[in-house]
Amino acid sequence: MIEKFRKKYLLLSSALMTASLILPHAAHAQTVPSPAPAAAPVVNLTAPNTASDTISDNNKLVDDDVAETEESLKVVQGNIFHPKAGKPLSYWDGLVGHLTVEAGIAGNPWTKSGRNFAQFYVDRANTVTLNQIMGSLSHPVTSIGDGYGFGFNFEVMYGSDARFDPTAGMGDGSLTGLYQWVPTQAHVDFHMPWLLKRGIDIQIGQMYGLLGSEGTPALARPFYTFNYASDYIVPFQVVGIYTTLHLNKYVDWVLGIDAGNSTTFGSSGNNSRPKGTFGFAFNNLMDGKLSFHLLGHFGPQGNNGPSRVGGGWTSIGVGKIANEKMQYNGDILATYKINDKMTVTVDGTYLHDDLSRDDVYGVTTYFAYNINPNLTFNARGEILRDNTGGVIAEYSSFTSFTKSLTNQPYPYYVAAPTTYGELTLGVTYRPDFINKHVHFGQFSFRPEVRLDKSLNGTRPFNKAGTPDNPVVTTGTNNMLWFNADAIWAF
Repeated sequence: MIEKFRKKYLLLSSALMTASLILPHAAHAQTVPSPAPAAAPVVNLTAPNTASDTISDNNKLVDDDVAETEESLKVVQGNIFHPKAGKPLSYWDGLVGHLTVEAGIAGNPWTKSGRNFAQFYVDRANTVTLNQIMGSLSHPVTSIGDGYGFGFNFEVMYGSDARFDPTAGMGDGSLTGLYQWVPTQAHVDFHMPWLLKRGIDIQIGQMYGLLGSEGTPALARPFYTFNYASDYIVPFQVVGIYTTLHLNKYVDWVLGIDAGNSTTFGSSGNNSRPKGTFGFAFNNLMDGKLSFHLLGHFGPQGNNGPSRVGGGWTSIGVGKIANEKMQYNGDILATYKINDKMTVTVDGTYLHDDLSRDDVYGVTTYFAYNINPNLTFNARGEILRDNTGGVIAEYSSFTSFTKSLTNQPYPYYVAAPTTYGELTLGVTYRPDFINKHVHFGQFSFRPEVRLDKSLNGTRPFNKAGTPDNPVVTTGTNNMLWFNADAIWAF
């Protein structure tokens, strides 16, 4: 249920990739914290009579006037156990396992730094990279009687992407090379038949942030590369408690409290104040063609430790004032299904930090066209403004991002205040001549061409900064690059 919300908003913006969306997760981000939950009726476990049968009407969990869709109440069998046809299922027959492997290359023949500026996961230019091996063990929220439901999700990731997806206090820094590992989800999920006719969903633990349009898992986004907002504005991981109140069939109210972006409570936290999320999600309006959400995340995000110096670099600790200075993050995302083949998504994001006095805001538009069941064309255009030049940064060592979270000195370089423009065109190809012969998972290939440009004349691309001068001013004003990744998932 909570996962369904994530899919609906973070994967819909990945634009009609439903044929390849095999994973039960979503969302991601940076520099800020983020939320979670959402809606979906509870699964009622009863085995079909045959492999192709579905559950009969008398096994529904709730009445038709409460159920969101007929399909959401059918049995969803996991791929761990395969009970015999006609046999009643136990709770554990719903256990689901997923594995995704992604590798790719970001080709930039003009770089002099070996890096693609303003990128997290695809920062290494002209290098074939194992981005992620992501595995999860989960159970959908399933009826346990009297209208209550229970589920869970545990997920870990290994690969180069893990450098930018740690949660402080949860195995961070255990590996320090290009390839690292991180836990990405560890939460329990409940459905409670309280207060409202459609009940309340509750999620407790570590989870992906809800804001933004592109998720960390490879198939939770339409391209190999990320837009600026997903890397630098919206939250990555959070640890906390989130609730979704289903006000009616179309409207959900989201409330949550967490420790902050990519951090935990206690000694591993960045400060002594909690953060919170508030917003609304509007589902399947205009005969199912339109869905959108308005979400905000608020709270102090600075580190209240002392400033530390090492190797010519400084940590981000600022002392107790960090407990008082707020960071505000807002996200408005709307997805409109033009027809069965075409979808348009618009995502507006905003970040303001009282401590650093940063203001960053932008708009990203996506267009997806399902040419055929095996081929989807995707386009993305983005404009983003970094008013101070302090947010869009290149974390230039394998451990820079983790060190920044844990108040250690870390190498980086940045640009002057810049308005960034980005245009990406690509396809998702699911070759039938491979997939029809592979009964264990699905293969996808995503080539793309991308142009990044400074729209206000700065020159931040294709050159690195130094400890003495971390602000790049003598690079190029654009970056044309050619990228591709391959994904195998089941």
